[in-house]
Amino acid sequence: MSTSVTDAEAERRFEARVDGSFAGFADYLRTEELVVYPHTEVDPAYEGQGVGSALARAALDDARRRGLRVLATCPFISGWMARHPEYQDLAYQNRSQATD
Repeated sequence: MSTSVTDAEAERRFEARVDGSFAGFADYLRTEELVVYPHTEVDPAYEGQGVGSALARAALDDARRRGLRVLATCPFISGWMARHPEYQDLAYQNRSQATD
């Protein structure tokens, strides 16, 4: 099984394919300083096969390359970041909340 992830910029999402078949996506909204990941979806036929993790890793690696902070409102991406401390530095923190 070969999983590939590409940035479908026109659709504002990362798309995963397994052996060439569409398997899932992670939507995004980008600004000059921030990227928001609001929704990730994996086709049920590919659940539990690492497709979601491949999407999360590709999306977060892209944010790092672009120098963007990440606001993960998607529960999957948020949870994935929490389980992978090497991505914690990307997490956006609202400055007003950080000083309360």
